[in-house]
Amino acid sequence: MLRVGMTSRDFRQVDVFTDEPLLGNPVAVVHDADAMSDDEMQRIARWTNLSETTFLLAPTDPAADYRLRIFTPSTELPFAGHPTLGSAHAWLEAGGAPAGERVVQQCGIGLVELRRAGGRLAFAAPDLLRSGPVDDALADRIVAALGLDRAAVLGMAWADNGPGWVGVRLGSAAEVLALAPSYADLPVDVGVIGPHPEGSECAVEVRAFCPHAAGITEDPVTGSLNASLAQWLAGDVLPASYVAAQGTVLGRRGRVHVETAADGTIWVGGDTCTTIHGTVTLGPPSAD
Repeated sequence: MLRVGMTSRDFRQVDVFTDEPLLGNPVAVVHDADAMSDDEMQRIARWTNLSETTFLLAPTDPAADYRLRIFTPSTELPFAGHPTLGSAHAWLEAGGAPAGERVVQQCGIGLVELRRAGGRLAFAAPDLLRSGPVDDALADRIVAALGLDRAAVLGMAWADNGPGWVGVRLGSAAEVLALAPSYADLPVDVGVIGPHPEGSECAVEVRAFCPHAAGITEDPVTGSLNASLAQWLAGDVLPASYVAAQGTVLGRRGRVHVETAADGTIWVGGDTCTTIHGTVTLGPPSAD
């Protein structure tokens, strides 16, 4: 029985970019969150201590099927990729029915479309908020924090669709996997990508170092980063469509499916599966 001042909400924890539980990146999803305050949302995100916790609300834009708010343990994000896929999975599993052929999510950056194909969800990569070259002083700090020689970096650019990413391109997946960054010295959140040998299961290996936006050292599998890296590199140094591996160093087996459609839209998808389903109990606000 709930005590006075307590309420409960339907709750799911969804593993994203995997079809096997515990090998992807989890996101906590709280349903029917319209009556919740910003403080309550942030408190729950701090408590779950996942890279992101999301809250499903009724849309305020008539073109959307639902509205999503995305919180890290310390702040709110306008967009994030694996929370978008995991939250759409939770919304559909709870009986959500899109008004049109595609699911339309409303979030801090606006409307994001999702499509379903073969049981796999994919989101249309949103426009980059910032792109282009990184100034030399910042690039030098990033390279030093990654423990690299500047000559090992084949490319670097802003690839920011919300969390604030700078993309770094290395010559091989082996170099990406060998990185041991000094997280305290990273001036921004950084995504690193390098190719696997031809004929491998996955085209590239990706790692996401995000002590700033998410407040964690390394994110297991990252939709927003893979989206922005594809916008930077797909159709140029990378194929128009490919599969990226991520989370290997952390004991995960994330697989991110990137596809460039005929109209130029980049779709970023992955498998999703619910690992926890129940209720989350909310107490009254703390007195501190």
